[in-house]
Amino acid sequence: MPWEQVTIMSQQREFVWLAQKEGANISQLCSRYGISRKRGYESLRRYRGEGEAGLVEGFRRPHHTPVRTPPAMEAAVVQLRMTHPVWGGRKIRARFLSLGHETVPAASTTTAILRRHGLIDCEEALKHKAWRRFEAAFPNDLWQMDFKGHFPAASGGCHPLTVLPGVSSANVGQR
Repeated sequence: MPWEQVTIMSQQREFVWLAQKEGANISQLCSRYGISRKRGYESLRRYRGEGEAGLVEGFRRPHHTPVRTPPAMEAAVVQLRMTHPVWGGRKIRARFLSLGHETVPAASTTTAILRRHGLIDCEEALKHKAWRRFEAAFPNDLWQMDFKGHFPAASGGCHPLTVLPGVSSANVGQR
């Protein structure tokens, strides 16, 4: 006996068919199909209004975005980046603020605008990652050495070497 093919659409059809029967308990049906009651009633309403087409999943993207950066500001960000190709989102934002603009997008939004227009090279951005502390799971798992170089001393020469125990994640808060 072959496996029965189950799709979301077939489950929605079955739900609507069972929900329209006389004496159907919508709460129990929603629980059985793993959906909220709000979703169940919405599926019923759409089926009654649009038929089978109402069960097809629509796009969830909003129809309009009220807080989107205005196109004029986005164009100004792109233009300033073209003039100064090494400036990032924080510097461009600071420049607009120093020029007296009142509504300037956040640095992260400015960076997103630059990425959207292909003005940030991902490989180049990876080179400029923030400094990260070396940490080990246990004390003495990690040691740091620093050779200070050669310099003359009264007894001949000095070759200083500094050796420090690494920081374990257990005692990071103690420093």
